[in-house]
Amino acid sequence: MKDSIAIIYKLYKLQTKELFKQLAKLFLFYKEKKVFLANSNQKRFELGQDYPCLLDRTKTTGFDPHYLYHVAWACRKIVAINPSKHIDISSSLNFCANVSAIVPTEFYDFRPADICLDGLVCKSANILDLPHEDNSVESLSCMHVVEHIGLGRYGDSIDYNGDLKAIRELKRVLRADGSLIFVVPISATPEIEFNAHRKYSFEQVMDLFAEFKLIEHALVTDEHQFVINPEPQLYQAQHYGCGCFWFKKR
Repeated sequence: MKDSIAIIYKLYKLQTKELFKQLAKLFLFYKEKKVFLANSNQKRFELGQDYPCLLDRTKTTGFDPHYLYHVAWACRKIVAINPSKHIDISSSLNFCANVSAIVPTEFYDFRPADICLDGLVCKSANILDLPHEDNSVESLSCMHVVEHIGLGRYGDSIDYNGDLKAIRELKRVLRADGSLIFVVPISATPEIEFNAHRKYSFEQVMDLFAEFKLIEHALVTDEHQFVINPEPQLYQAQHYGCGCFWFKKR
């Protein structure tokens, strides 16, 4: 109960502080609009409704390091693998859309995506019961997915070992010498931050895929650096890193 009260109070403080920031930006918005209209000699446009964009005035172009780097890395791995078809299980839709320009791609999720693109097929499936035969998939990806399975965040059933069951399915469907692109959060200490995600240690991931061959690995660090094939101790220095792994089934 105390934790819940502390969370509510923290949110209240953050929201109050953010409210004043947004009010200041809104005041600047209307000030600049007045200047803009005062200098509009040519009436080339009808004046539509206001559409305040208050968060874009930044010194640099922002991005999500986890999702930019791991998607870019994975796309490069698919080019290197050069499969006849790629199967993705619930990863980033941006990744699937881009990879489908390189190789025919099938995307599976229990919440299927309504996307119409050449080279991309979206289907419904449960990661705990994939609709593929044993040892049948040449090229497979499952990125920033397994850490959520069993936590209920996306409407799935609560299951402490849901991640292990999902990994067993990935192993089952991948064929011998097939490639798996696998991404999960990495931390020095394995943790569950309910109901958001699990964080794995480097050693845990290696143990989970002990029978597979590691071809390449990469890490997005807490400092948003992207490092390919880092030493294990760098993984041990992370609180919420992004571990990227290219495995082959022996």
